[in-house]
This record gives sequence, structure tokens and C-alpha cells, in this order.
Amino acid sequence: MKNHIVKRVIPGSIAEEMGFEPGDAVVKINNEEIEDIFDYQYLMQDEYIEVTVLTKDGEECILEIEKEYQEDLGVEFENGLMDEYRSCHNKCIFCFIDQMPKGMRETLYFKDDDSRLSFLQGNYVTLTNMSDKDVERIVKYHLSPINISFQTTNPELRCMMLHNRFAGEALKKVDTLYSAGIIMNGQIVLCKGVNDKAELERSIRDLTKYLPYLESVSVVPVGLSKHREGLYPLEPFTKEDAEVVIDMIEEWQKKIYPQYGLHFIHASDEWYILAERELPEEERYDGYLQLENGVGMLRLMMNEFEEAMNEKRTVISKELSLITGKLAYPYICRMAETIMKEYPELTIHVYPIVNDFFGEQITVSGLLTGQDILAQLKGKLLGEVLLLPENVLRAGERVFLDDYTVEDLEKTLQVRVDIVKSSGYDFVEKILQ
Repeated sequence: MKNHIVKRVIPGSIAEEMGFEPGDAVVKINNEEIEDIFDYQYLMQDEYIEVTVLTKDGEECILEIEKEYQEDLGVEFENGLMDEYRSCHNKCIFCFIDQMPKGMRETLYFKDDDSRLSFLQGNYVTLTNMSDKDVERIVKYHLSPINISFQTTNPELRCMMLHNRFAGEALKKVDTLYSAGIIMNGQIVLCKGVNDKAELERSIRDLTKYLPYLESVSVVPVGLSKHREGLYPLEPFTKEDAEVVIDMIEEWQKKIYPQYGLHFIHASDEWYILAERELPEEERYDGYLQLENGVGMLRLMMNEFEEAMNEKRTVISKELSLITGKLAYPYICRMAETIMKEYPELTIHVYPIVNDFFGEQITVSGLLTGQDILAQLKGKLLGEVLLLPENVLRAGERVFLDDYTVEDLEKTLQVRVDIVKSSGYDFVEKILQ
């Protein structure tokens, strides 16, 4: 039996009224054991509940509570999932964690493959770590959406790519989710010479049968760091490869949209930049269902930027700088030039940071390290403030992937550092404020 320890009691809540204290544990609700947060949320949905509590002094009691139907107790638990996180048992040929150097903080090496985190945090799961009971609970609680890493619909190829003999069989779980009307989003990490070309065509064709519950599938190029010793030999995609991928995806979009009102299959921004093509218009992203996979992120930012620039401001003369990864550099430059043309009293320096830590093939800003930023900005004109995109930092903190801090940059570079959210509005606001 699990005891779920209370970390915090929210002021004015039912829990405070009932005398809950940090250190107390919720053991059961309505005499049913609680496996994780989903059981807890499900059992809480009633107007009368009985909560079995084990106080921090070791006394067990049952509290009878009358409340609104969906009203919560008002507690935060020490473990937000209310259970242990499930690690990945696959050995995927494209796994980025296997491509990281030694000596980084331990949490960066944890591979999760926990379907519950798909609902809570938007993580993508392979389905290989899901039991029949897990699928039954998703159907029972009607949890949506679930994000699935497909890679391919060819069962034998999927077993090879995930290095798991059950990976092909796991795809059958999608049929159960589809039959239950569970909303899904998909991802295909494309590896050159492995699951591209004819295999990608097959995967897209197979996945269309899950429309409309499978709302979107993104196709992203594999990320290749320089730390691949002993790993499966993979090659980077070329401009010509990117053109083939985009042409195939856009052809499928034309087939699918008239019937479902969805474009369904999407190429990440990287493909368009590599192919040197213009980004699709906003309407083709179906409401930006795949932003976290880099699908439409630049289009959304550009559109937000244009809207923000429609508002005229009075600004003082100043000089500032900002950094970005190589991928977004042309777009960030374009926006900076637009601002300087509109406001000549501003001087903006844009610096693309080469990823020496992971290798030059890694071009996204979210994988930049503090040491690379520091090394490449030394001696540069930085002005009064240096702007950093928020995705270079650990969520909610001022720490980079390599444990360098914002304060380290400020102290060494002798410049004030400010953080810009992943928004065109915030980009304009931080520069013109």
C-alpha cells in the first residue's frame, strides 16, 4: 500500500479546514488504494468522499468530506506523479541521451518512457513500457491526448530501431486507443537510410487510418551529436533529402485536408530551413499541435512579431545583443533588422552560437550550453543588456545544461542578462521596453 506524503497544504482549502499538515499521508479514497495521480483525480470526482489519512504522528483516521463534484482537497504531494517514474527499456538507434558526454548532472541521463507523463507534461512515449492495465486505465479515465513516438509502422523495422523485440507488437495498442476515441499525436524521428523514403511513405499511409483521433504526426530529423562512438552509424540529411521529405509531406497534406479538415502530417521547421524554402503559412499548422517538436515554432514567432510591431512605442537610444542557435539565426536577424529600421536609435547585435559542446550538427538553441555562449561572446560588442532565449535554461531556473548559470555569464562578460520567452511578443517587448 502506498502512502502519498503531503508537501504543502493550500491556504483556504478543504485540506486546511480538515486539519491536514505537511508530512501527513493520503492512503486511500473511498477505501480504494491510489496508484498515482490519475487514480487520485478520478476518485476525487464526487460530492462525498472518505479519505484515509495517516498523520505524521502515525495515527490513521478516516475523514468524511462533502464538497463540490470536482473540487480538490487542496494539497500538493511530495511526488507530483504520486508514483515512481518509469524508465525506458529501449535502446533506440537515434536516442539523444546516448549521445551525451559523460560528467553532466545525473538527471540528464534518465530516459523516461512513462505514458502518464505524456498527459501531464506532453512527453512522447513508445508504448513499449505500457501494460494492458495501463491502456485499460487510459480508456477508463478517458485520458487525452497521448503523444506517441511511432518512428515507423513497419513492425520489424520498429523492433530494429528501438532495439526491442516487442516494439512492433506495441503498435497494436494504438488500435485500442483509437477504438476508445482517445485523442493522439504522433512523432517520427527520421533517420537517413533507415525509416525515410518508401518507409516514411508507408508510415504516413498506415497512420492515416487513425484519423481523426490521431490529430497530428510530426516528422523531425534525427539529432546527431559528436558523441556517437560505438553507436549505430547515422548520417545527417542534405538539402536534397529535405526537399524530398517536404514534397512527400505536402503531397499527403493535399490528400488529407479535404476529407478531415486537418493537414495531419507536418514537417518540422528544420526541414524547411535545410531545404531553403519558405515556412508554411499559419493555417497549415492546424492550430500548432506540434510546437514542442519544432513544428511551426518559427512561423508562430514571426506572426506574433509582426503583430507586436504594429504597436508604436517611444524608445530611448540603446545598444543590446542577443544570442540564438544557428537554426533560427536568419529569422532572428530578420526581426532585429526590422526593429532597427523602425527604431534607428537602437543597435542590436545578433550572435549565432555554434554548438561546440554537442557538435555543429546540433543547431537548436535549446541545446546550447553556458560554456559555449561564454566562450563565443568574449570580446564581442554586447551593449547594455544580453538577451537569452528561455529554452537555453532549465525550466524555472537560471541554469544551463552544463550547470553554468546566468550569473556566471553576467560576472564574466560584465553585462546584464535578461531572458526572452519563446514568443514574438516578448521578443519585441524585451528589446523595446
